[in-house]
Amino acid sequence: MSSIVKQINMGENKTLEFKESLPKNDSIAKTAVAFSNTSGGKLIIGITDKREIIGIDDENIYDLQDKIASIIFDSCSPNILPEIYTLNIDGKLLLVIEFFRGNLMPYYIKKEGKNNGTYLRVGATNRKAEFDHIIELERQKRHISYDEEANYDVALNSLNLEPLKIRFEKLGKTLDTEKLHNLRLLKTEHNTTYPTNALLILLGLFENCTIKCAKFKGTTMEIFIDKKEYSGDIFTILENTQNFILNHINLRAEIKELYRTDTYEIPQVALREALINSLIHRDYINKGRDIKIGIYDDIVNIVSPGSFPNTITASDIQNGRSEARNKVIANVFKELRLIEQWGSGINRIKTICKEKGLQEPKIQEQNDFVDVEFYRPTNEELNKVTIDKIYYNRLRPITTDYDRLNTDEQKVLKYLHENKKITRKDAVQLLGYGETKIKETLNILLEKELIIRIGQGRSTYYEYNYSIDN
Repeated sequence: MSSIVKQINMGENKTLEFKESLPKNDSIAKTAVAFSNTSGGKLIIGITDKREIIGIDDENIYDLQDKIASIIFDSCSPNILPEIYTLNIDGKLLLVIEFFRGNLMPYYIKKEGKNNGTYLRVGATNRKAEFDHIIELERQKRHISYDEEANYDVALNSLNLEPLKIRFEKLGKTLDTEKLHNLRLLKTEHNTTYPTNALLILLGLFENCTIKCAKFKGTTMEIFIDKKEYSGDIFTILENTQNFILNHINLRAEIKELYRTDTYEIPQVALREALINSLIHRDYINKGRDIKIGIYDDIVNIVSPGSFPNTITASDIQNGRSEARNKVIANVFKELRLIEQWGSGINRIKTICKEKGLQEPKIQEQNDFVDVEFYRPTNEELNKVTIDKIYYNRLRPITTDYDRLNTDEQKVLKYLHENKKITRKDAVQLLGYGETKIKETLNILLEKELIIRIGQGRSTYYEYNYSIDN
């Protein structure tokens, strides 16, 4: 019971609708159709718009249940069979009509017909579906995605496949005709081979494959400092967009033990994961909108057209469940090792940000687009440097160029600080290299006069050259 109360307190959403009393027949039918075409959901009667539980009159509850079932059966096509039951919360009776995602999409209101009477659940509202959405519902019924359909308008021999071939070659893979078919980038029908929509999207040949980027002054869109628009193949777009973001966010210094690294205020891996998600999951059917990147003083915002797939809710996303809207594109990204495993992207983003001590990014469905917000650290947080003072401060005076030493050289100095001396055998175990590489590293430190050699032959070892401080 506490679960449903919690849901009510959160308010109406993609899977939940409230009514104070029994709505009109058309309203019930629209909700039934919208939920069945989307993720399913509950219509709860006996709750006000302000989420106040007032309940309903229980005198004719069974007649009311029969009436609702009849309205839905008579008004909707194909048949929709909801579960209708009551809940008693604090002595107040609620009537719950629970709908389930159907497998005979599209569902529509009979008297309006399929083209005018098909509705979708968008946010907390029921919206009439456009023609493209109706076609998409029919695809879902056939368990195919838009990107795997053949495109009959573009001749295969007109395409330059080099951007895609280059990516495969970098991994030592060959992209021949057979591979293109196996990846569902080509489709043969009636002895003619066509590119699929996925291939055209990957090559950037759709008009809405662009990403628009802007850096704004302050926390609003009133004044922009820089803006760019990137088009071309999807991989070039990804790299260019990532570089745009990195060019407009800050670096922070981290020094752990002896090793100083400059890292971006928002982890590069998390940003890249979010960008890849936006490219894989965006709605390419909607040709009027592009992915937009906004960089503000407080957030980095990635907005991707298209709500979560119909079978996915916000809670599913939070729990790591995922379903690729563009299955072919997602599979190509996995083949190219740009994604690790299905459904891992969101959790990876959250985990990485948490490990860096950052606020968890906000990932939400806003009507018919997905909005990702990375919170930028404050100046105070940004200026915080993690330092192992014992090692860094004590060794820093040994050389003014300490930060310019490579990692292996710094490791040797740390070892000497802890153990006073180091042999070649010690260095082999420390660095994991062969004798030749170890000798080279030690000789560099000798040339820089940071260490001195003691003894000869097998008895040779190395110590700090403390004399350089004098």
